[in-house]
Amino acid sequence: MNATTAAPRAELQDPRAQAATETPDAGKLLAEQQRIRDNRAVQRVWLAIVLVAIFALVLVGGATRLTDSGLSITEWKPIHGVIPPLSEAEWQEELELYRQIPEYQLINKGMSLDEFKVIYWWEWAHRFLARGVGVLFGVPLLFFLATGRVEKRLRWPLFGLLVLGGLQGAVGWWMVASGLVDRVDVSQYRLATHLTLACLIFAAIVWVMRGLAPHSSDPLPSVGLKRAAGALAGLILVQIYLGGLVAGLDAGLASNTWPLMNGAFVPEGLLVIAPAWRNFFENELTVQFVHRLGGYLIFALALWHMVASIQRGRGSTHCRRAVVLFGLVTIQALIGIVVIVTQVPVSWALLHQGWAVVVLGFAVAHWRGFHGAYPMETNISLRS
Repeated sequence: MNATTAAPRAELQDPRAQAATETPDAGKLLAEQQRIRDNRAVQRVWLAIVLVAIFALVLVGGATRLTDSGLSITEWKPIHGVIPPLSEAEWQEELELYRQIPEYQLINKGMSLDEFKVIYWWEWAHRFLARGVGVLFGVPLLFFLATGRVEKRLRWPLFGLLVLGGLQGAVGWWMVASGLVDRVDVSQYRLATHLTLACLIFAAIVWVMRGLAPHSSDPLPSVGLKRAAGALAGLILVQIYLGGLVAGLDAGLASNTWPLMNGAFVPEGLLVIAPAWRNFFENELTVQFVHRLGGYLIFALALWHMVASIQRGRGSTHCRRAVVLFGLVTIQALIGIVVIVTQVPVSWALLHQGWAVVVLGFAVAHWRGFHGAYPMETNISLRS
């Protein structure tokens, strides 16, 4: 009886376990691959948490801009600035610093301490979140590096993202500094750069996180669709930069009708500033016009990409992602129209900015899907 019952039990063993007992090298290889999969799963969770924090940071940054709160803290204190004013005397000191800049003297003169606290807390929250993102990314990264859990191909890219995060903090202060002396607001050039760098970091993290995740084995429908996915992701990032210019200039108020602008598709007054190139960065009407054209271009490319994906890869995950991406782009276009015709209310403007980050993240994930997961790195090879 023992002999007859032992055989079936052996047949029910996990094939990987059976291979491990037959060849020690194969068992080591399987164990190494499982270790890598486990590390990747943990790192995906880590990166997802960082993405949520960056998304919140972008939203709070948008609210800071829309409530004209960005110049309320007039000094850059990367460490000490974590602690807000804790006494009435400290609040008065912060208010006195704010009273020295043009925004207070020309726009908010006579602002009470309670009114100042409102704008101060928005800017403080924005800076606090930025520091939090640095900690959420940097501390686990150092742990993963120290314990050998980061694959070789990702060590420098992840370290590069950490450096970009530090650069983003410097760019943030560079932006704020532009509004402390000769202006009553920050430079639209610097604001757009600050926003775009944040979204570039967000996109890069999505790229890495998706590369660490399992992918379907669906074949690539065509190289053209893969390139189109990359073009869409790039155009969406450019469109976010243009949106930063719109926000920096309050250009959303330059025309509040759609589909026409001031009664025409191509309104008058687009190139009134000399030299002409400055209109694309400093003329509110031109900046909004170009931002609209960018939206139309992305919508058309996303539509073509979806149709082509259905024709060439119907039923595949690539096709399903293309359909979802077009849906997200369509929703963003509708939100943008509402923002324009309702004269840029804070709630809709924030939704528009937040949804842009969602669209960018999905576009990058979609593009990454055409490349597949990172190949498995192991230090063990089977002997023949």
